[in-house]
Order: sequence, then C-alpha cells, then structure tokens
Amino acid sequence: MEKLRLGRTDLTIAPLVFGGNVFGWTADEKTSFALLDAFFDAGFNAIDTADVYSSWAPGNQGGESETIIGKWLKQSGRSRDKAVIVTKVGSELGPDRKGLSRRWILQAVEDSLKRLQTDHIDLYLSHWPDPDTPYEETLAAYDQLLSEGKVRAIGASNLNSLQLREALDVSANQGLPRYQVLQPEYNLYDRDAFEGPLRDLCIAEEIGVISYFGLARGFLSGKYRTHKDLEGSVRGSGVEKYLDGRGMRILGVLDDIAANTGATQAEIALAWIRTRKGVTAPIASATSLEQLQSLIRSAELKLSDEAVQKLNDVGE
Repeated sequence: MEKLRLGRTDLTIAPLVFGGNVFGWTADEKTSFALLDAFFDAGFNAIDTADVYSSWAPGNQGGESETIIGKWLKQSGRSRDKAVIVTKVGSELGPDRKGLSRRWILQAVEDSLKRLQTDHIDLYLSHWPDPDTPYEETLAAYDQLLSEGKVRAIGASNLNSLQLREALDVSANQGLPRYQVLQPEYNLYDRDAFEGPLRDLCIAEEIGVISYFGLARGFLSGKYRTHKDLEGSVRGSGVEKYLDGRGMRILGVLDDIAANTGATQAEIALAWIRTRKGVTAPIASATSLEQLQSLIRSAELKLSDEAVQKLNDVGE
C-alpha cells in the first residue's frame, strides 16, 4: 500500500489512520486486538490515541486505549518499527495532570510509554492549546524528549491559524523543535475551521495533517437521519447538531453517489477527505470487523471528478 510522508518528518503512513478512541470504550480488548490485526494485515500502519482515551466511559480513568495498544504490540509479534503510534498529552486527567507544562509533559510521556510498553512514541501531540503555559516551555520539554529518543516527532491538535503561526515563530526564534503535524477536526460538514488560513499555513510550512471526526461523529455514515435514530446511541448527543437542512443536503449527495458507485456513504465521505489539498490522511475508527472492512475500502476508493465537485459544493 502507498505510504505518505507526514509533513517534513521521517514518518510515513498509509492513507488512513485508525482512531484508537474506541479501545476500552465501545471496543473491548479482544475486539480491539482483532481490529488492529486486521488493520495491519491490510497494509495500514498508523494508530492514533491519547492519554485521556477513554476517560469518559463509566468506570474508566484514562489510559485504557494506550494500555490496549501496548498489550497488542507485545502480543501481536509485530515489529515495533512497523507501527506508527500517535498519542497526545494535555487533556485533563486530574487537577494537576493536565496542560502543556514542562513538569506534566515529562511525567505524562513516561506514563504513556509505560502503558504502550514501548521505548518511544512516533508522534507526540499537544492535545489542546494551553493558555497558561508559554510555547517556549512546552517546546523546550519536547526538545528534551526528542533528544532522549523518547519521541520521534511532535505536533499539535486543535490549534487555529494564529496559534499555530505563533508556535512556529517561537520555534524559529528560539531554536526549538517545531510542530510538524496538525490534527484538526475536518469533514464534509465541519469545514470552516481548517479550510482557509489554517490549511494555507499547513501547506506553506509543509505540515502534515491527519484529520479527526472524518465521519462527523458517525453522522456521515447515513445511519442518523432523525432524532429518533439517536435514541440509545452513545454518540447521539454529538450528532444532533448535524440534523439540519445542510446536513440533510450533504447526506442526499452522499446517497446519490453511493447509489451510482456501490460504495457506502461513510466510504465516500472519507474518500473525499483524501482528495482535499493539504490533508495527508483522515483518522477513522471501527468497532467491528465489518466496519473495518468499510474503512479499508474507503482508502482504496477513487471518486470521479464529478462526484468530488458535487461534494465540494454541497459542503460549502
């Protein structure tokens, strides 16, 4: 399978990243192992997680996803250098276990390495902006981790164009490592935050982009079309905002393309992201082998120019 270089880093990834937010939440350990085996058997190689996944699930405290990935890495027998592990720091795990201070980053990375049962993280991301910590402090902590070999590359999630520009300027002016990868929310419905100045900056600075919520929390799969469809769904509250006229128009175009191609709405929505300038690969998750096969097909799906244009127009 074709591998894509992630920004200026020496990391190369397949055109789809597995979203590990489901591990320890809607996918138990056994299911997670089966999903990861099938994902890697299909030629993919990158997994996205975070230290906070999946603290929101009843009985969880955070770290469950990393722990499952670590167990899988050890038990799968696969070579560590065949997997690109992306994890994040900064989300709140406790009153003094959050943010991007040097103290917390240096502690949090050790916790993540232990859970992942590895001696290095391929890509370490600042999960959220931290207005209480200067970029110099955060980047200096990452500089230490890079020099120690505990991290191979760094990036950030959820920065806007001004924040990313400021971080890049601090790196250049202070001689500190720079964010090489951005992880923004981006899909057919949620476009404004990435398209425009932020995307332009990523392209100009050769920053790799791995986007999350590619299916708009599942809405773009087409399974949620009325409020009744949300009943009993763990994602229901996050999907409700998409049940408007614009959302229905987007689903309508996805339905038409699905009818003409035989691909599912989810496969088409993810394939569209891969056509977008500035995006290296989308992140998507699955909780069953059937869903995973659909993700695999999405990475192989080539949309016609006409289909891409229809999707571009309806999502604007």
